[in-house]
Amino acid sequence: MTINSAVAPLQGVRVLELGNYIAAPTAGRMLADFGAEVIKVERPRTGDELRNWRLYAGNTSMLYRTINRNKKSVVIDLRTQEGRQLVLELAAVSDVVLENFRPGTLEKWGLGPEVLHEANPDLILTRISAFGQTGPMASRPGFAAVAEAFGGFRELVGDPDRPPVRVGVSIGDTIAGLYAAFGSVMSLFEREVKRGKTPIPLDHRIMDIALNEAMLSVTESLIPDHTAFGIQRQRTGGRMEGIAPSNAYLCIDGSIVVAGNGDSIFKRFMDVIGRPDLGNDPGLQTNADRWERRDELDQAIGEWAQGFTTKEALVVLDAADVPAGPIYTAADIIADDQYAARDMVQRFDVSTGEKTIPNVAFPGIIPVIGGKSLTIRNLGPDLGADTKEVLERVLGKTAEQADSLIGKMEMDTV
Repeated sequence: MTINSAVAPLQGVRVLELGNYIAAPTAGRMLADFGAEVIKVERPRTGDELRNWRLYAGNTSMLYRTINRNKKSVVIDLRTQEGRQLVLELAAVSDVVLENFRPGTLEKWGLGPEVLHEANPDLILTRISAFGQTGPMASRPGFAAVAEAFGGFRELVGDPDRPPVRVGVSIGDTIAGLYAAFGSVMSLFEREVKRGKTPIPLDHRIMDIALNEAMLSVTESLIPDHTAFGIQRQRTGGRMEGIAPSNAYLCIDGSIVVAGNGDSIFKRFMDVIGRPDLGNDPGLQTNADRWERRDELDQAIGEWAQGFTTKEALVVLDAADVPAGPIYTAADIIADDQYAARDMVQRFDVSTGEKTIPNVAFPGIIPVIGGKSLTIRNLGPDLGADTKEVLERVLGKTAEQADSLIGKMEMDTV
């Protein structure tokens, strides 16, 4: 057994995931990656909506396979009393419940924090919602797109002369999922440290993550700069406010990104592009000064870049220790030696339900332990693939009881 296959710091932790889409499932994926048993509860017949997002073939998308890797799928109908009782029984033998329903939904189902606490006084409840569990907007629905705008993030993305744009992934959901995983592990740690000493109050075991607050948290000094100095940040395209030169530059065959904004790096960078006059200019020795003359600098760098292919430009910049890199596509990533060296691209044969697609690449597990990514144990499971096993092993149902429950759920959804 290699060190990577042996590493499972969360082994012994059981997580009950009630979430759909991306936010809570991202948190569940992170916990599962490092050994937690994550039991994902899905509705009968359709399962998590994510199964149909970007669905190019079959009945389960690669997006679902990616975000729900290393988990178990259990079909339970939360619309029925029997289903809610099963969830309560699972919560009683779990360490963490993850959910991202609209606030009040668990309570409506009779599965609110107090009920879960009664079933399991040590349980950690991690809740993700658009605007949090409290406050005047708590009950409002909202996806990450709305939260990104409300959190101040969207206003910063794009070019100044165009409307704000969205980045190409559900970044609000993903960042909220990161916070949810961190909150869950933080609460698990506190529980272990204080076990047998100080009881942890129920409200301290509820991790409340709001999508808009997760996005606000990554806006750096946006609101301190505004309140202290009256600064109203503007969109800057490929640049970063107050940092120059740092941008994407067009070469003969594509673009590269160069971050030449460190004071000593800037001088080397200007030497590389044949403009030592700019590197030695007294008016360009700080980021603040360079930002004021960013257009002049970008024009000079752009003129230089247009004389090289991307590969040629990167060779020259690397030789001068100027931070630079290519703008990768998916094809570039799966062919790259750096990703390969750390097992950050792992391949599997994937069934679409109609045929098997061989050698499909999936992103590896972060953080790295032992020099390489841990091995993905399994991709996001087929709907209900683990229902019988979980009912029998985790809840102690007999085979007959499990079959009866499964049959009843299937009958109820017809």
